[in-house]
Amino acid sequence: MSTITIAWIALPLFVGFSIYLIPKLDRYLALGVAMVSVEYGTQLFLTKSPLTLQLLDSFGVTLLVDQLSAFFILTNGLVTAAVILYCWQSGKTAFFYTQTIILHGSVNAVFICADFISLYVALEVISIAAFLLIAYPRTDRSIWVALRYLFVSNTAMLFYLVGAVLVYQAHHSFAFEGLRGAPPEALALIFVALLVKGGIFVSGLWLPLSHSESESPVSALLSGVVVKTGVFPLLRCALIVEEIDPIVRIFGVGTALLGVGYAVFEKDTKRMLAFHTISQLGFILAAPEVGGFYALTHGLVKGALFLIAGVLPSRNLKELQHQPINTQIWIALAIASFSISGFPLLSGFGAKVLTMKNLVPWQVIGMNVAALGTAISFAKFIFLPHGDSSQGKVKLDFWLAMILLLGGLIAANGVYYQAYNFANITKPLVTIGLGWLAYFLIFKRSVIKLPRVLEEFDHLIGVMSLMLVLLFWMVFQP
Repeated sequence: MSTITIAWIALPLFVGFSIYLIPKLDRYLALGVAMVSVEYGTQLFLTKSPLTLQLLDSFGVTLLVDQLSAFFILTNGLVTAAVILYCWQSGKTAFFYTQTIILHGSVNAVFICADFISLYVALEVISIAAFLLIAYPRTDRSIWVALRYLFVSNTAMLFYLVGAVLVYQAHHSFAFEGLRGAPPEALALIFVALLVKGGIFVSGLWLPLSHSESESPVSALLSGVVVKTGVFPLLRCALIVEEIDPIVRIFGVGTALLGVGYAVFEKDTKRMLAFHTISQLGFILAAPEVGGFYALTHGLVKGALFLIAGVLPSRNLKELQHQPINTQIWIALAIASFSISGFPLLSGFGAKVLTMKNLVPWQVIGMNVAALGTAISFAKFIFLPHGDSSQGKVKLDFWLAMILLLGGLIAANGVYYQAYNFANITKPLVTIGLGWLAYFLIFKRSVIKLPRVLEEFDHLIGVMSLMLVLLFWMVFQP
């Protein structure tokens, strides 16, 4: 298994650069790499004991592969494969598929890293690949959004690197376990960087512009898997060092409420999905021990929703309310929206029930409010008018991607089949019903537009400093 793991990590980088030598096979090679990850992630669920690899020496690279990794790796494989299928006949060049696969491989590396220095390398490669994908259209707007993404990311990673050095000074090791007993400032510096990379709480306000202004396939990658490279280390550290668990849970609740607070008022489809990504990352962090299952469900849903947004006749929800969309597209949109709202028979239901069962008492009210906000947000999609209009007809590539992602939502429903009892089914249905009622009575007619001032580049850098102060206060508390 050790040899297979190393080969699996190296494969995307090798194939990614090989695509330039045989560009006619770019799509096939890229899809093959993604499906290898799907197979590898599936096999990990059958492996009972975790695999630990120590490379170089005792102070070098540490890899840990377990069931938490399996959920994230499977998510990465399925979302990447769906994006490649979606782009099959789009005329994307070999450059696009090369960067997609390099991004895919680097994201996989994050999900098995157990030391801060190898995690740093993987996160930096992700930043470069994501920058190139965002800038792929080569328009002035896309280049600025990509540069903004790169600047914010690199600023955050400077904090991270200082924190990693402090961990090494304390333990002569970069292992995640080094946070136990490391100086509090090391924890604060590392966490502020991961909060930015993961789009967590106010540090995630870079995310809506980056995701909404990117092409839909890139938005699906960013929201489905890339933001989880900041979330995964937080989960791993919370599970390894019990003192960190309360901090992660606090940010989980705050993130869930912040994201949904913006999403319920947003009238742009892609911006609404981006804000809701922030909210859903909060659900992943709110219960670290079961965050992997929620991450899988969210990745599949958000990948599908961003791809669907790319074929809608408009991004403006007000226009869509008076412009019927193709019924088949609406069905795909409704299935994804039902899942993320927590409707039974889809994996979003089991993920929400499992998360709610693993909350500590002080989290319950906040997370229930966030679940209600989710139902309100996606009522905007569920109740869009639809009909057999000529608008919105799409190619086979779109449906292949939908079969993979929405089929995954149905299949993953069996991960937590114990959720199906009367009490568990009733509560989400009541929450969804209340959300729909609130949507029709209040939010459908709402004209409130929240300010975007905090999304400006200089404010994003300032928010990092404020979050660093907050983290210092939290970790220095007795």
